[in-house]
Amino acid sequence: MRILKMINKEQLNSNIPEHVAIIMDGNGRWAKKKGFFRAVGHENGTKAVRETVESCAEIGVKYLTLYAFSTENWNRPKLEVDTLMKLLVNSLKNEIKTLQKNNIKLNAIGNLKLLPTKARTELLEVIEKTKSNDHMTLTLALSYGSREELIKTIEEISIKVKNGVISPHLINESVINEHLYTKNLPDVDLLIRTSGEQRISNFLLWQIAYAELYFTEVLWPDFKEADLLEAIFNYQKRERRFGKTSEQLS
Repeated sequence: MRILKMINKEQLNSNIPEHVAIIMDGNGRWAKKKGFFRAVGHENGTKAVRETVESCAEIGVKYLTLYAFSTENWNRPKLEVDTLMKLLVNSLKNEIKTLQKNNIKLNAIGNLKLLPTKARTELLEVIEKTKSNDHMTLTLALSYGSREELIKTIEEISIKVKNGVISPHLINESVINEHLYTKNLPDVDLLIRTSGEQRISNFLLWQIAYAELYFTEVLWPDFKEADLLEAIFNYQKRERRFGKTSEQLS
């Protein structure tokens, strides 16, 4: 039995990360360990999503981005992909009340045109219904790959340079940011990955340039509020220097 470290909200200081991103890994392994089909792991993963979203909203995280489905995930068995898409539709229908209750705006990034029509329609409807909410922005990375995003960005900027809209000498970080899927989001402060894997997996490569990275052995369906608080408590003990020295910061 896993013993959770009891980090209370009261132990956190005011330095709450503005933008938390999570690679939700381990659904399949969680199911396999228990003798279930992978789909059962994905279904139980939605419970961890709900608890994490509500906890982030409660402690003051302004932006939460979840890696829900990558461009590489399209290569998984068709049955699993179909199950994930159906689960997405059902989750959106079931969680609209939670989003509205917590004043959370839904956002999505990625190559959304590749999503099945039903899933894309449901997604856009929930985005529209929650667009005025302003307590927290929940972003789902769907059919998302950071390299694909950067290629798209370079292509769009190149066309504007060719047409004289942008001078190549004026291309800077701000110009690039304006052409990313995440143009309305700040850089990531804290990146969490579950399941013990310690890699980025083509997720927000540009946006995590100065993010603090936190890896946990916990499989995603077992990820509880206490695990989230432990990650943030760990984040608060770190010194973020952004290239400066400790003496400069003090």
